[in-house]
Amino acid sequence: MTLVTRRTFMLAAGAVSAAGLVGGRAFAAVPPLAKKDTYKVGFAQTESNNPWRLAETKSMQDEAARLGYQLVYTDAAGSAAKQASDVNSMIAQGVDVIFLPPREDKPLVPVILAARDAGIPVFLIDRDVDHTMAKPGVDYVTFIGSDFIEEGKRIAEWLVKNANGKSKIIELEGTVGASPANDRKKGFDDAITAAGGFTILASQSGDFARDKGRQVAETLLQAHPDTDIIYAHNDEMAIGAIAALEAAGQTRGKDVLIISIDGEHVGVQAIIDGKIGAICGCSPLFGPKAFATMADYVAGKTIPPFIKNDDDFYDGTNAKDKLASAF
Repeated sequence: MTLVTRRTFMLAAGAVSAAGLVGGRAFAAVPPLAKKDTYKVGFAQTESNNPWRLAETKSMQDEAARLGYQLVYTDAAGSAAKQASDVNSMIAQGVDVIFLPPREDKPLVPVILAARDAGIPVFLIDRDVDHTMAKPGVDYVTFIGSDFIEEGKRIAEWLVKNANGKSKIIELEGTVGASPANDRKKGFDDAITAAGGFTILASQSGDFARDKGRQVAETLLQAHPDTDIIYAHNDEMAIGAIAALEAAGQTRGKDVLIISIDGEHVGVQAIIDGKIGAICGCSPLFGPKAFATMADYVAGKTIPPFIKNDDDFYDGTNAKDKLASAF
């Protein structure tokens, strides 16, 4: 496990100075961040088409404003290529630091390395990248986010205890190549397999989007009419699945049990309304933790390669009490 401090960077930088460039790159470790009164901070958002992303953006904007920092904000509109271009633009503008939620785990690696080589430290938030291509503590400072495998496992464990005889599952996956989709699938599928008695009839990406989730649910329900459980990797797709069930004349919650991840206000309300069984939360409120981690890095403190968010859990026992705090 690699830990990042300004001291480890300076030692690595000294080694580079003595031996020349390493692999043709100007930096062999994450660049340091000097102490300043204010900073020009890049935040390259993936998209703004759902409540989770809107809440994340607002949290980052609010915290930057509170600290008096200039926030250079971009919206990739769901395109990994545009997000990479946005990061390159931030590098050209000479931002001091970049906060990046990579839409996909491989296409964003080149610009993470480009930022490092330009002397700009990158903090990944809410999504990580492939560690065989870029490593925390070497190519970027750290990943701040949820344990997505644990999220999938937690919702699976709830299902095992509350399925009441239901056993045939269709799975609505998130964006192909995104770490939450990969890990939420692994955590859930492994736990369901270990429990036994369940069958995943089909699994297909709904791209974390409500309408795409509805379309995929409609297709899979037609192909597998005996489905009695839908596991959605996020609430937006779960809400889309509810619409698909209603269009098919099935009773959500009764004929088909829906489970999800995120904790949007509309999702928690759906639990209260009997349309969703349970949701494992995934907080989008990264602003305070992201900027606090940046301050620790400036101060030379040790930064672990993974900083875990604590996620809530919602079901029929607590949804009414927790609704007001849902985003």
